[in-house]
Amino acid sequence: MRRSPGVSDASANPAEGSPAQAAPRAGESWGDFAWFVAKLALAALAFRVFLFSPFSIPSESMLPRLMIGDYLVAAKWPYGYSRHSFPFGAPLVPGRVLADQPERGDVVIFKHPVDGSDYIKRAMGLPGDTVEMRGGVFVLNGAAVPKQRIADFVQPVDPNLIAAARAARRTAPCAWGGIEEASPAGGRQCRYARYRETLPGGRSYDVLDFGPMPQDNWGPKVVPDGMLFVMGDNRDNSQDSRFPAEPRRGVGWVPQANLVGRASGLMWSTDGGAEWAKPWTWFTAARWQRIGDGL
Repeated sequence: MRRSPGVSDASANPAEGSPAQAAPRAGESWGDFAWFVAKLALAALAFRVFLFSPFSIPSESMLPRLMIGDYLVAAKWPYGYSRHSFPFGAPLVPGRVLADQPERGDVVIFKHPVDGSDYIKRAMGLPGDTVEMRGGVFVLNGAAVPKQRIADFVQPVDPNLIAAARAARRTAPCAWGGIEEASPAGGRQCRYARYRETLPGGRSYDVLDFGPMPQDNWGPKVVPDGMLFVMGDNRDNSQDSRFPAEPRRGVGWVPQANLVGRASGLMWSTDGGAEWAKPWTWFTAARWQRIGDGL
C-alpha cells in the first residue's frame, strides 16, 4: 500500500497510534482527580478551622437548653483564632489572632485549663466584673440577676439518660434533683424545677436549681484580666468556675486564650436509641423537634 507524502505511520495506522495518544490523557485525568481531592480536603480543613466545628454534649450540666445526645456547631470566628482552633491543638499561630471577647450569656466552648478536654458552659462574668453566688442567686457587679420560677422542665427517660446514670453509678436515670415519674404518653420522665434568669441588657436563658448546695454561696470575686467566669445552666450539677480547676472536674477561671468558639445551633439530636445494624432506628431515635434550634 502506498502512503501519501507527509503522512506519518501513526496517522496511517490509527489503531497503533491511539494508545500512545491516550496515555497522556489518562495521566492528566488522575492528576486532575488528585488535585481535586487535595482542594476538597483543604476546603474542609479551612471550614473546620476558620468557620464551624462540630461538638457533642456528653453530660447534663447544660440542661435544660442542651441535652446529652445533642450535636451542635460552634462558630470559630467570634472570639478569634489560636492553636485551639486547629485540629489536635497544632501551634500554628502565636497567641490569639483577631481576638474578641464573649458577651455575657454566650454559650462558649473552651479547653479545660488543666487537662485540655472540651468543655461547654455559659459565660457569666467578664474581666473586671465582680461575680458572686448568694443563696443560689447570681450577683453581678453588686446587683442580683433576676431569677423567675417558670414551668417545670420535663425530659423523657431515654437510653442517653440510662447510660449516663450507669456511668455515674446512679440508681435513678434523672440527674441529681430531678424527680422520676410516669409519663402521660407512657414510659418514664424526669421533672426538674426551672427558672429564668435575665442579665443586664435583657438577655434571658433558663436554668435548673434544686435547693441549697455549697456552691450556692461563693465569692464575691473579681474576674482577672484575660479570664472568664463560667457556669453551667444546671446549677447544682455543673463543675464550673465555682470550683478549682482540676482534671475532669472544676475549671476555675477560664483563660480567654482557651476559647474554641461560640455554640451557634443544633445540627443533630438523638435519644441514644439508634443501632448501626438497624438503619431505621437512625430516624426513630432522632429528636427532630430540636434539630436546627439556635442558641
